[in-house]
Amino acid sequence: MRHPSPRHRVSRRALCSLALACLPLAALHAQEPFPSKPIRLVVTYPAGGSSDLMARIMGQKLSEHWKQPVVIESKPGAAGSIGMEFAARQAPDGYNFVIGNLGPAAVNPLITKVPYNMDKDFIPVALTATGPNILVVPANSPYKTLGELLAAAKAKPGGISFGTSGAGSMAHLGGELIMRQANVRITPVPYKGGGQAVNDLLAGHLDMMVADALPVSQFIKTNRLRPLAISSAQRSALFPDIPTFAEGGLNGLVAENWWGVYLPAGTPKAVVDAYHAALVKVMADPDLKEKFAGLGVEAMASTQAEFRAFLASEHARYSKLISDNNIKGDQ
Repeated sequence: MRHPSPRHRVSRRALCSLALACLPLAALHAQEPFPSKPIRLVVTYPAGGSSDLMARIMGQKLSEHWKQPVVIESKPGAAGSIGMEFAARQAPDGYNFVIGNLGPAAVNPLITKVPYNMDKDFIPVALTATGPNILVVPANSPYKTLGELLAAAKAKPGGISFGTSGAGSMAHLGGELIMRQANVRITPVPYKGGGQAVNDLLAGHLDMMVADALPVSQFIKTNRLRPLAISSAQRSALFPDIPTFAEGGLNGLVAENWWGVYLPAGTPKAVVDAYHAALVKVMADPDLKEKFAGLGVEAMASTQAEFRAFLASEHARYSKLISDNNIKGDQ
């Protein structure tokens, strides 16, 4: 068997070198597929709350999907604004994202000066969860229905109190919506957090509260709080025995909490698309949906266009409410 001469071997090596030189530069220096390192998920509220618990469930599912760790980083404070500012300042490379909700993403910019711009600093990727608010009273309250409560509010203007977790919180805006819809006057009592308000409601120091499902559902189940109405458009599958506000006579009073995924502005479209595809998959996971339901919220993954349209409608709704009632961030 004849072997190639040294001259032939050199010639073949030269041909190989020439072929490699002709390959596109991108092929020789291909970018690593996304994601190729751990990802940070920013949470704008303290540990143990709805946002934090949802983030941990979602983060675990995304980690399994992407085969990369998703690290939760809490940046609480200023009703969620500190976390949103932190997220806005991160590199737009896909390795940082944030769960924004009604407060810091929609209401805070309307009632106070915040160090971020939701339109310029973020890309909304998908609406990932919604959850109703529940009007609750202490178990020993004389009010058995929404109608009875509203009748009492009309009979003694300002004589009924409702707890809030600060100006612009859903607890506060829920009370304002009731006043506007029912043409009654009830007195807001602000607290530094929703947990403190719930505690005072349980102790009988407050007459009512419009609350997230998570902090009050356990007390509803144990008959320590009485639910009078729920803020969803129809009865919630999660709380089928609680009538809607419309059933109680307040047509049109629909006010739900919501949470969505945002990326820093400038994130490449390919990465944004990868996020959306991943969210569509994990938010449909039966285990995740069950765990979200346990928190009193419904998991979903909207399109980007649907999320933008939803945000526009929320901005219009709360802009009018806040303007009409002169709600300020220092209340």
